[in-house]
Amino acid sequence: MYDRLTASDIKKMEEEIEYRKLTLRPQLLEEVKETRAHGDLSENFEYHAAKRAKNKNESRIRYLDRMIRTANVIEDNSADDEVGMNNLVTVLFEDDGTEETYKIVTSIRSDSLNNMITIESPLGKALMKHKVGESVTVKVNESVSYNVTIKNIENNKDDSDDRIRGY
Repeated sequence: MYDRLTASDIKKMEEEIEYRKLTLRPQLLEEVKETRAHGDLSENFEYHAAKRAKNKNESRIRYLDRMIRTANVIEDNSADDEVGMNNLVTVLFEDDGTEETYKIVTSIRSDSLNNMITIESPLGKALMKHKVGESVTVKVNESVSYNVTIKNIENNKDDSDDRIRGY
């Protein structure tokens, strides 16, 4: 399965790879070299910690590279009055009358604790391309669904503050 990512997602991942290769990698290699010189490696915690940090950096580079190579690059072609990528959407949950605001993002930027939901999630899929005032059914699975009404859409095409999530 290919991740659906925007050109902006790809750019952010490429920038992180560049930072990790050109800045972080030399620092981590130097730390490994310095700690190796401290003597007995079997009891040298600093050496093992430095080696672990170096390996974690290399693993992250491989992960991001694989994400870029296998990505399905998408564009937001929603109208200004429709829910689209990076929009802040306020919805009313019809079953209990509560309102929540969510930002619609790609999977690489998701952060449910900060109400950043993906276009792949049941709620994200249901909201896409709908307008203020529309009621949509969110289908969680074959037997569970609920209705929300779109109360407000705030167009926000700027995703520069969004983090690329870890593993």
